[in-house]
Amino acid sequence: MADLHFFEEPCISGTNGSGAVFFTGCNMNCQFCQNYEISQIGCGRSVTSQELANEFLKLQKRGAHNINLVTGCIYVPLIVESLKLAKTKGLVIPIVYNSSGYEKTETLQMLEGYVDVYLPDLKYYYDDLAKDLSGILNYFEVATKAIKEMECQVGSPEFDESGMIQKGLMIRHLVLPNHLQNTKQVLKWIRKNVNPNVYVSIMAQYFPAYQALEREDINRKLTKEEYEEMMNFVEKCGFQNGYFQTLEENEKQYVPNWEKNKKICQKACQDEKNVL
Repeated sequence: MADLHFFEEPCISGTNGSGAVFFTGCNMNCQFCQNYEISQIGCGRSVTSQELANEFLKLQKRGAHNINLVTGCIYVPLIVESLKLAKTKGLVIPIVYNSSGYEKTETLQMLEGYVDVYLPDLKYYYDDLAKDLSGILNYFEVATKAIKEMECQVGSPEFDESGMIQKGLMIRHLVLPNHLQNTKQVLKWIRKNVNPNVYVSIMAQYFPAYQALEREDINRKLTKEEYEEMMNFVEKCGFQNGYFQTLEENEKQYVPNWEKNKKICQKACQDEKNVL
């Protein structure tokens, strides 16, 4: 799926929208994934590097503030080739690499010079929690190394005259119900180990989706008390820059509408079966 997306951070979506390109499949298996149709089930279609480059150019022509590569980790060689092609044909808007944070530094080094803005998650401090909820090992070690590599490549955020981010690192963290200590430890690490000018985006949009609906510990949204505790903790940490989402009644508004793409996905899957 490639479309204008209006529910990223204000400095990414702006007024025209971010040119979001969602990649099928994910190297994590989060039980609470709100985009599980594409990350886990495989909704999507196959494209060549030239076709992907054309999608980038179409989004730029539609007025996108940037190209937002969402969970593209396993497609990095294709992405690099597509960016090379698109730049020869006039792609000039910033490239945002929107990541789970679970990335090898070797993979990120392939992207150096092609990515302007890194937008990683730092989901977990506790590895047992990462294994339980996302089925992966050594998340904290891998993700923190990746974030340090990202910071080395792009540095602190830089903005244009209209407030749109042009370059730099912004770290996201999704607050999970019943796991506030995890959030606090994540924020402590960022505060101590990353440039104080870094932008931190703390997301309160969690709602139970996918397999989370079957778990007692995360089968609910954040409470007002949890939200207020996080706000107070962030203030005590002394972060200088960033975003803190408000607690909404309808967090699903932030999630792309995959339903309208279901027929496209089904046709693409059927075409692939016919080819095989």
